Amino acid sequence: MIDKCLREIRLLDNFRDAIIKSVVLDSRSEIVEVKIITDKAFQSGEREKIFNIIRKIVPSKFGCKVEVNKLSPDEEMVKQKIAETVKENFKALSVTLTEEDIEVRKTDKGFEFKLSVMRGMANVEMCDAIIKNLKRNFCGEFFGECVENKRDALDIEVDEEQENVDFEMPARYFDIANFTLLEGNEKQKKAVYISDLNFEGENVVVCGTIDDIRERNYTNAKNQEKTYFSYTLNDGTAALRVTYFPRLKSIEKIRPLKIGDSIVCTGKSELYNGIIRYTANLVDLGTVPENFVPEKRPSKPVPKFYSVVKPQPFSDIEQTDMFTAVTIPDCLKDKTFVVFDLETTGLNCAPTSGNMDAIIEIGAFKIVNGVISESFSTFVNPQRKLSDEIINLTGITEDMVKDAPVIGEVVPDFFKFCQGNILVGHNAANFDFKFVDYYCSRLGYMLDRKVMDTIPLAQELLFLSNYKLNTIADHFKITFNHHRAIDDAYVTAKIFLELIKIKKSLPKLQ
Repeated sequence: MIDKCLREIRLLDNFRDAIIKSVVLDSRSEIVEVKIITDKAFQSGEREKIFNIIRKIVPSKFGCKVEVNKLSPDEEMVKQKIAETVKENFKALSVTLTEEDIEVRKTDKGFEFKLSVMRGMANVEMCDAIIKNLKRNFCGEFFGECVENKRDALDIEVDEEQENVDFEMPARYFDIANFTLLEGNEKQKKAVYISDLNFEGENVVVCGTIDDIRERNYTNAKNQEKTYFSYTLNDGTAALRVTYFPRLKSIEKIRPLKIGDSIVCTGKSELYNGIIRYTANLVDLGTVPENFVPEKRPSKPVPKFYSVVKPQPFSDIEQTDMFTAVTIPDCLKDKTFVVFDLETTGLNCAPTSGNMDAIIEIGAFKIVNGVISESFSTFVNPQRKLSDEIINLTGITEDMVKDAPVIGEVVPDFFKFCQGNILVGHNAANFDFKFVDYYCSRLGYMLDRKVMDTIPLAQELLFLSNYKLNTIADHFKITFNHHRAIDDAYVTAKIFLELIKIKKSLPKLQ
């Protein structure tokens, strides 16, 4: 039925090479969402005809939403997709293939490609798989061949399975000042920067000011009621949640501690899915040095490859019509922005009064020279139960995130997508950036704090009743599915471009 529908769509002049990118049934809203891609500009009337064609095959009990995008791939995009296909399906070949081994040439009908491979590795099956994947992602015809080169496997130096190389950043330490024994029996001289505590250890020393303290009770395995303390410790580089199970004789020494006191903890750090859990064994008194200025820490290098989440090329017909070379403000040219949005398990974006909330979805779009050109989208498994409030607000369910990658797997790819570019978001400076900065830094990835926020920008340029995302979107007549990261990020990108067209200059970094 889908094939018949596509054949009918291809009868339209500007859709002769169109493809159906995806067909998704949203069980929550009972809407079938269909994404169509063509390589030619089209008129709004053709969009309506396509909707009517698809509506005929969608059962009447379901709603229907059709998204039509124009995507004209260039040679570099096709080359990248070929490399990805080889890596995913022909690993033995992928470790020997270099960028120079893939040649792509644009033709009147589509693209021709040639793979130069080692002796004995050329085969028709490989070309067929590549062509099939290209047609699944791009419009047009594709033709390819594999040819043998004269290189020998022993002469080729490659990275093992084209994987990212682990890079361990050495932790920084500072000298503890004003150390006083409280319950320990040994003076501690140095403490690790909390921002650098991304490793496991048995006798890890941290020092900082108490931002939050809570005394609680629990029942142990012997059915005995015990006391434990939960601290949020801040040393000026980051905050850390500390759990402490005191000895009975130590409780009265610990109980007088209050917010604002500075302590030294010696304990165990455990890494759980990229996030540190710290349990203190001893608590003493001590402070960070007076006028402490943290030593600047270099970031882990940008990963060489995307491992879990791969960006996708993006374009649409509205962009083709609206953002021509004439209408793009000069301040957007030769610059790259990453507009992003998150969905989370809650609003706690700093671990000062409890556990940090988790990210459950990341959506981002890259704007290059004033044009939205690439997307990054993924669910994230928060490894905790979603509240009914979050499920109702976002429409994201447990089933949607249970098989998604955890944050420790997503962070390197998102860092690669963002690094070196200006970040843009709606309330990004006060909320979204704090999340990504926290989770990136825990894994040693230091984001540049180059953030532009569309809220103060809109407040400067528009006179509205409020500056919520949907209110500004209504002002610009933009419709979208609110409270989903990828949709919110796309609308924020379009709003950002509209605001810059009004302002004709870039706002200050937040």
